[in-house]
Amino acid sequence: MKKKILAMLCCMTMIAAALTGCGNKAESTEQATADDGGASAGSDTKIALITMDSVDQHWIGLNEGAQKAAQELGVEVTFMSPNVKDDAQQIECINNAVAGGYSAIVVAANGPDAVSSALKEAISAGIKIIYVDSPANVDAEATFSTDNRAAGKTAGEEMLKALEAAGVTSGDIGIVNINAATNSTVMREEGFREAFEGSAYNLLETQYGEGDAAKSQAIAENYITQGVVGIFGCNEGATTGTGNAIKASGNSDIIGVGFDKSDAILGLVTDGYLLCTMAQNPDVMGYEGIKAAVAALGGEDLGGAVTDTGVSVLNAEALGGSAASSDAASSTTASKAWKIALITMDSVDQHWVSVNEGAQAKAKELGVEVTLMAPNVKDDAQQIECINNAVAGGYEAIMVAANGPDSISGALQEAISAGIKIIYIDSPANVEAEATFSTDNKAAGKKAGEEMLKALKDAGITSGDIGIVNINAATNSTVMREEGFREAFDGAGFNLLETQYGEGDAAKSQSIAENYITQGVVGIFGCNEGATTGTGNAIKASGKDVIGVGFDKSDAILNLVDDGYLLCTMAQNPDVMGSMGVEACVKVLEGESLGGAVTDTGVSVLTK
Repeated sequence: MKKKILAMLCCMTMIAAALTGCGNKAESTEQATADDGGASAGSDTKIALITMDSVDQHWIGLNEGAQKAAQELGVEVTFMSPNVKDDAQQIECINNAVAGGYSAIVVAANGPDAVSSALKEAISAGIKIIYVDSPANVDAEATFSTDNRAAGKTAGEEMLKALEAAGVTSGDIGIVNINAATNSTVMREEGFREAFEGSAYNLLETQYGEGDAAKSQAIAENYITQGVVGIFGCNEGATTGTGNAIKASGNSDIIGVGFDKSDAILGLVTDGYLLCTMAQNPDVMGYEGIKAAVAALGGEDLGGAVTDTGVSVLNAEALGGSAASSDAASSTTASKAWKIALITMDSVDQHWVSVNEGAQAKAKELGVEVTLMAPNVKDDAQQIECINNAVAGGYEAIMVAANGPDSISGALQEAISAGIKIIYIDSPANVEAEATFSTDNKAAGKKAGEEMLKALKDAGITSGDIGIVNINAATNSTVMREEGFREAFDGAGFNLLETQYGEGDAAKSQSIAENYITQGVVGIFGCNEGATTGTGNAIKASGKDVIGVGFDKSDAILNLVDDGYLLCTMAQNPDVMGSMGVEACVKVLEGESLGGAVTDTGVSVLTK
């Protein structure tokens, strides 16, 4: 009853919600204005934030990010989520937002269909819909979420690796999920199961704990009595319950892997009861979700873009033995003006220019020196020379985007032997580093293939040749994109031609694409900025109805998309790579262990 009264006092427009138990936690922001790069709104703009519940720390983190954006943009954001995951209560929250005169709803849907009717009614009332974390089967302005299937597969791979390292090559594995309808966790489970395909392990029937830690613990304890060798928790409650069950059992040989990063989960990882957890970025979802809502209300067409907000694998080593280090981003300090070398594949592509911009901004913030010392063109010998120059120049850390997994390995080993810290951005080499910040390139490549496949089918094209323009056969990031792209066409009836290499040069790539077009291809995929620009220009010059899909987001590429010569491009976040790379360099130079953690810096599908 106190919660209902509190909600009434906090937001009089939500009286109906308070009387029925929805909107138990209402928060309004201070009125403020900020230069956010284009998004703006009046102080009377009202946005409702409706998550699956208001209890899980994941949703609390999401709300914190939303409130930060709201304060910067001078809008009112009300957190009006049910106490528990319940379709009827979430529908009620949506209806209350409509009745309360809210202009936009930022929502994490319980399931793809459960709240669809209520959302359609909201749209009919002129309300803008933005999805965070988990979408419904209703078109929205934009979505900000984790690539859950890819992250689930990573969780499975981490468990599989740990089991094999322990000499366990078969056995039963349990899975604790929320329910069978929540799209985000269903995708995580699918990815997890995919990781075990072809292995000798037996994945048991999934059990559902409704996101409740106590119920999930009881399920996990039952799995343990059945003699499982591993358990996967698909969300915060399931992960906490899994870790607590393993802790209570006293059987440290059971491998527990989960999702999210509450204090309880991080403590269980640090204490060794969970192997690792897939850490999402709910604050980023909330922050970007509100910015998108304001942009949509300001008349901007977001085109239904889906943005991957990234995930990191947090294990005990990555946490440095302390759960508190998970919040290290807010406490990174430099005790001296450390010298950091930034070595990208070249210094020409706008992608690398953006990496440098992000790196320089973070360097200025932290008071360290970052020097861009990249070759003019992609060349192994020149990149090796840059690494050697960094060593000779007394640099203490090197941030590097490797041309290939092996081509510069010898030079990097020598740098490490000289005491230099190595951080990978965009593309790693086959040498262990402190941390890696890159796009999940295989998943993004597969997404590019799916976008092309959908467009071809929509055009009534069910077969034909497809060309691929890549940099070379050694650059790991683009090789993974190509693998993902080809995977999307498995069994689809199209013939993917032998890949041609343009060395990242737009003119060479255009010649390759033009040759593909003379062969009568129905589609062409460009694996990086130069390849994509060349592909788009070739299609433009030909005047043919060829579907072009690519990577990166230079001005030239965006214009080709806008003019209709490219269907879409996979937009990475190179500035994020640069910024996070510098921050990681400072952390390791100050003595912090990052444990070789790999952070997905996300990708978006940009269409016309």
